[in-house]
Amino acid sequence: MGGDAPDAGMDAVQRRLICILVDENDRVVGHDSKYNCHLMEKIESENLLHRAFSVFLFNSKYELLLQQRSATKVTFPLVWTNTCCSHPLYRESELIDEKALGVRNAAQRKLLDELGIQAEDVPVDEFMPLGRILYKAPSDGKWGEHELDYLLFIVRDVNMKPNPDEVADVKYVNREQLKALIGKADAGEEGLKLSPWFRLVVDNFLFKWWDHLEKGTLPEVADMKTIHKLT
Repeated sequence: MGGDAPDAGMDAVQRRLICILVDENDRVVGHDSKYNCHLMEKIESENLLHRAFSVFLFNSKYELLLQQRSATKVTFPLVWTNTCCSHPLYRESELIDEKALGVRNAAQRKLLDELGIQAEDVPVDEFMPLGRILYKAPSDGKWGEHELDYLLFIVRDVNMKPNPDEVADVKYVNREQLKALIGKADAGEEGLKLSPWFRLVVDNFLFKWWDHLEKGTLPEVADMKTIHKLT
């Protein structure tokens, strides 16, 4: 792994984080810096694909917690997205494939980092892996995403203290409120934007899964064998 050039867009701590490189079948093939994994030039020239996760946290009223990404995010600043989106790191505890334990460990870590949600509020065993998607999304001329993304649901009432370096705003929404938010984003109202991965999940899975969540039948729709290639 070569050294990264200094860049004002990503701080030194973020640049040093090591993501897990996978092939399109989610087999680990190596590792690289978070910096390199999000450079569109590298993504395109080396087909860098890294493992990621997206957490959808619901409260006991089955309202979904959304976050607005901070203005300082390198990719997709100030867009609204699901509760927490990040990457398992190339470390022993987050490389465990068995029942996606490494990804669930990473999700617990990042909920604390981004939203100040304590580990005891989101036990690792409570995360429900429902599926995997593969997508590519340029953010601007320089940065973007190319991720194999694990989709995790969890139902917990939590206390939170959002980290302003990561999160600009948070809110719980029910289905109708989310549909209204999507409508505003589609119409370009109030400058609202949704992250591309969140939109892919909304368009392909979210409302169906939400129904099963409320009915208590969510295990029926879990599919961790298929990797859905979405565009």
